[in-house]
Amino acid sequence: MKAAKADPRPTKEKLRAILAELEAQGSEAQRAKMAGYGIVTDTAYGVGHGALKAMAKPYGKDHALALALWATGRHEARDLATMIDDPKAVTPAQMDSWAGDCDSWDLVDAICFNLFNRTPYADAKIREWVTDRREFVRRSGFVLIACLALPRLKTPDAQFVPYLALIEAHAGDDRNFVKKGVSWALRTIGKRAGLRDQAIEVAERMAASSQPAARSVGKEALRELRKRG
Repeated sequence: MKAAKADPRPTKEKLRAILAELEAQGSEAQRAKMAGYGIVTDTAYGVGHGALKAMAKPYGKDHALALALWATGRHEARDLATMIDDPKAVTPAQMDSWAGDCDSWDLVDAICFNLFNRTPYADAKIREWVTDRREFVRRSGFVLIACLALPRLKTPDAQFVPYLALIEAHAGDDRNFVKKGVSWALRTIGKRAGLRDQAIEVAERMAASSQPAARSVGKEALRELRKRG
């Protein structure tokens, strides 16, 4: 598939065009739907994900435009930024900044799945973020593990063994979006055939933990991973 040709217009002009389109496509019905999924909609236009993907396509990869979109602070503009940004241009400082700006679980997932997992800094950021006290930054670390661990990717299994220790170490965090991120990371690692047994061992220890969050995540992981046996 050919990459989209770069839009020759100045960044400010492209930004104005995108914001105008978001304004035109936004709806209260979509905002309500987003809120129903636990998405923070304070700065949202109310535009669905499918429409955003179609909107991003003509712009190809445009780092300057992505930075400008993110700087608006608007929810869908930031989602678009994760689709448009060039992972080769992303810096560790930008990753820290964007992760720290996230105020909703879906933006965390967008920056990790669309962008940060394609940078050479993912491993370093995982190790930093899973120890960060901020809820969405810590979630970013675990979601990034899940992104990299997808079985369809060719990443060597050995990379994920240390992540199992990180998952177990932070499984006691009972904040909802961290807990969901920990569960996602553990279950995704366990879907790799070569790591399934190790993931189950971690899940068994967590399921027997005195910490409610760890017990909950461990039991959830065991239900899913044992089905695959």
